[in-house]
Amino acid sequence: MKLTSLRAALAGAALVACGLLAAPTAASAAPPAVPQGVDQRVVPAAERAAAAGYWTAERMRSAAPADVLLAGRSASTPAADVAAGAPVTYGKPAPAPTPEITPMAANESPVPNIGKVFFTLNGRNYVCSGNSVSSANGSVVATAAHCVHGGKGKYATNWTFVPAYENGAAPYGQWVAAKLAAPQQWTKGGDITYDTAFATVGQVAGKTLQATVGGTAISFNQARGLSYEAFGYPAAAPFNGQTLKSCAGTATADPYGQTQSQGIPCDMTGGSSGGPWFLGNGSQNSVNSFGYNNIPNVMFGPYYGSVAQSTYATAAAS
Repeated sequence: MKLTSLRAALAGAALVACGLLAAPTAASAAPPAVPQGVDQRVVPAAERAAAAGYWTAERMRSAAPADVLLAGRSASTPAADVAAGAPVTYGKPAPAPTPEITPMAANESPVPNIGKVFFTLNGRNYVCSGNSVSSANGSVVATAAHCVHGGKGKYATNWTFVPAYENGAAPYGQWVAAKLAAPQQWTKGGDITYDTAFATVGQVAGKTLQATVGGTAISFNQARGLSYEAFGYPAAAPFNGQTLKSCAGTATADPYGQTQSQGIPCDMTGGSSGGPWFLGNGSQNSVNSFGYNNIPNVMFGPYYGSVAQSTYATAAAS
């Protein structure tokens, strides 16, 4: 998925998906108290009820990849504000197989905890990707900030997570957001360095999302330059968004130095935005965010620092 220029001198960016990171350096821990600097929206009950019946199979198929929402985004916050904080992991990491290192998206069978995200913004229906992550409330989905909020705009409505989606099938049902949380750097300024968000979803049939599909561990403040495997549902050509794909590789810094995001080899397109990047131990450590038009087959994802950790804590606390 392609962006217009992040700066006038650049050709633009494209959203793609990324993968698994190396093991974190800290043991599991309880999330901190809900911090300042995080924006959130509690979804009214009536809106949640309407969203529960909104996403028909036809609307899902016709939803547009959300990369167009990144047009004109740039970064403005120093690296020190991104990287501060001690390494920490929430949940129990599970060893993951060693992926094949290739920028070409590989076909994957459905994974219960990974799915598609659907939402409405400014009257238009969009699609992204997401992942169920471990939390005390058992109800948190990790995705990209542009998949929950317009950046300098408003929050999405009809926000719904469909785990293990494949060819229109929703084997675990649809999970509607009860709360959406994103960094204020994104909601107030559209800063693409902070393109990360978390949704707290309601229960289905009396069970939490985590009890139904599981939830991966999630890590923050890890080293840079680690190896990842990324997952997502690319919907822009040459993909159709109907099946799960993956890429894998070692992360490198933004070559333009204009964001604190990292890139891995990957040719996934729009629709994969918000899909999880996993460390080698199976814990999530970023999401698919953007790519540059003039750097083919590289997907960039935000660094999961203290701001992302605070945003997660906000979603996990309710």
